[in-house]
Amino acid sequence: MGKLFWLAIAIPLVLTNSVAAFQWYQYEYHHFNETLEAHESISSSSLFQSNTLFVGLTLIHTAAAKGAVCLDGSLPAYHLHRGYGSGANSWLINLEGGAWCNSITTCVYRKRTRHGSSTFMENQIPFTGIMSNKPEENPDFFNWNRVKLRYCDGASFTGDSEDKAAELQFRGQRIWEAAMEDLMSNGMGFADQALLSGCSAGGLATIIHCDEFRSLFPSTTRVKCLSDAGLFLDVMDISGGHTLRNLYTGVVGLQGAQKNLPQICTDHLDPTSCFFPQNLIASVRTPLFILNAAYDSWQIQSSIAPPSADPDGYWHDCRLNHAKCTTSQIQLLQGFRIHMLNSIKEFSRSNKNGLFINSCFSHCQSERQDTWFAENSPIVKNKAIAVAVGDWYFERSGVKVIDCPYPCDNTCHHLVFRS
Repeated sequence: MGKLFWLAIAIPLVLTNSVAAFQWYQYEYHHFNETLEAHESISSSSLFQSNTLFVGLTLIHTAAAKGAVCLDGSLPAYHLHRGYGSGANSWLINLEGGAWCNSITTCVYRKRTRHGSSTFMENQIPFTGIMSNKPEENPDFFNWNRVKLRYCDGASFTGDSEDKAAELQFRGQRIWEAAMEDLMSNGMGFADQALLSGCSAGGLATIIHCDEFRSLFPSTTRVKCLSDAGLFLDVMDISGGHTLRNLYTGVVGLQGAQKNLPQICTDHLDPTSCFFPQNLIASVRTPLFILNAAYDSWQIQSSIAPPSADPDGYWHDCRLNHAKCTTSQIQLLQGFRIHMLNSIKEFSRSNKNGLFINSCFSHCQSERQDTWFAENSPIVKNKAIAVAVGDWYFERSGVKVIDCPYPCDNTCHHLVFRS
């Protein structure tokens, strides 16, 4: 009943906002962000309790001198809730998601939103799921120092360039560095254990910056990374095109991300390929956990079957609700799942890495309370997501769980969208 309630409230608001915004930006970017905002609205409104913790915004005042600013030149920011007791010297850094911008037009639009300017960011945000301060909601990390680093650059914290004519600053890499420096001086430098996490574009950023994060700490500090819904795949869309690759090419080129992508990848692949996680994960030296839905709903809507690749609307209903997919559409999506599993084969051979791939139509499961840890949370091999991540992080057991193909899992919290 709870899920139906928040779905009903979230989606109409998203669609109203997206229709009003249509005049500002190109059709394809409109679709990318409409689906993004729909996913975020569902996630951010997931089963709030009356006692949900809301955490205030902190601007990073030292960032301006380093040129570490949002797209519009405003200061970057984070939300910090201090740890206590056994978690006083433990730090969880969560990188906010929010898609990307790949052209002057789309970045100019973005700088007028909370994903491009701290001027538009909420003064307080809820901490749920892996960010919760309640042991019954977040058994392993509830009393850690927990930080949500806001995302206002549009290139997963990798860009470093500018466009003076459009008054755009592409400073994601500098924001990352300034934020880490600020947090290190505010206690993180004394951490005895740390976890870098992120969802969606933040999950991609987690993979890209994982080894950089490890390098901040002495070898005695336990440091690991968790990428949630960040395994974006380089696949053809239903028309035979490469919608996501085309987007990433624009992001990397416009924002000057090439020099900040892992050199072990750029030494032998083109920069766009090195923005795809499947080409990065096997070379990440720091222990990394991949949490992903096998039928990632954002990738279905925006990479596999975007409206631009489906002019006749054959995929319209399937995009919004998996239960309305035809047999042939499900077959294609089974192929996407197989592609995902093949992309993690080498990565999964390392004992230090962890996996939780469930056969759900979902996106971002660590920050939603209902999917992270609740009475009816998704389960694979008797493990809820929070338990799997905790077992892996604290090395209570190795965790590499991969679900059977859809529709065998009846614990999923599938996302359903209104047109």
